[in-house]
Amino acid sequence: MNTYDVVLLGHYTKDTIISAAGTRIVDGGAFNYGAHAAARMGLKTAAVTRLAAGDSAFLDELRRLGVDVYVTYTPQSTSLTLEYPSLDPDERVLYVSSSAGPFTCAEVEDISCEALLVGASLRGEVPREVLEAVRPRVRLLALDVQGFIRVEQDGRLVYAPWPEQSEILSMVDILKTDAVEAEFLTGERDIFRAAKRLAEFGPSEVVLTHRSGILLYVEGRFLEAEFRPAKLVGRSGRGDTCVASYVGKRLSGPAHEALVWAAALTSLKLEAEGPFRRPIQDVLDLIDREYT
Repeated sequence: MNTYDVVLLGHYTKDTIISAAGTRIVDGGAFNYGAHAAARMGLKTAAVTRLAAGDSAFLDELRRLGVDVYVTYTPQSTSLTLEYPSLDPDERVLYVSSSAGPFTCAEVEDISCEALLVGASLRGEVPREVLEAVRPRVRLLALDVQGFIRVEQDGRLVYAPWPEQSEILSMVDILKTDAVEAEFLTGERDIFRAAKRLAEFGPSEVVLTHRSGILLYVEGRFLEAEFRPAKLVGRSGRGDTCVASYVGKRLSGPAHEALVWAAALTSLKLEAEGPFRRPIQDVLDLIDREYT
């Protein structure tokens, strides 16, 4: 059995991004953004994903970073279209045209890790039985809620009530959400009340991203850190990068240090399209300049 610091589980997504800057196609997927961050942090990292063989060239970059990639080839990749109709990075419309299908327990049976980060694109991608199978071999289970409340409806990704919410969140240590998702799940527009409500389902830490930064709810208290990018270019992958960098730093440090680290690293990611590709020294320098 292979043991890692961090394992990222989720589909590759072929993303068509439409914004004021134009239309472009990028290699997406939460596992992709997260693995870049974790590997550049020096963590022993693995990625478990599903995609069509014809879309796999980008995996070479992850392998060069030292990431062990466990891939299941499928007839088609998951393909998304992401429209950003305004300058508000929290406002977007998503469409799905194909899916690589659900993960199976066999795809995670040889994985053991300190932290497993589940970043699904839509409901059904990571079934509950897969989480139950891997949970005993994971110290920290982190989960992005987006892939469990988003469903396909006439080609569009929309939020829908989550029947397994209580059962799955009871297994989770670190929950990632954004302000819109948190309001959908709790009915609370106020992000502080929403984060606290989500923690009542079981997660000991709630990482909530919003337009300006991160709200963290941990051990009954709230902590905050702002995003401080020099320019906003790469909105897609913001939350994926944020939670991966938070979880990675949390393995060796307290929550408040992991929060600042995640805010700084994500700020640098926001300055460019695609995953985080900066030297780690840039994160340390930004923390010294802006967060101390």
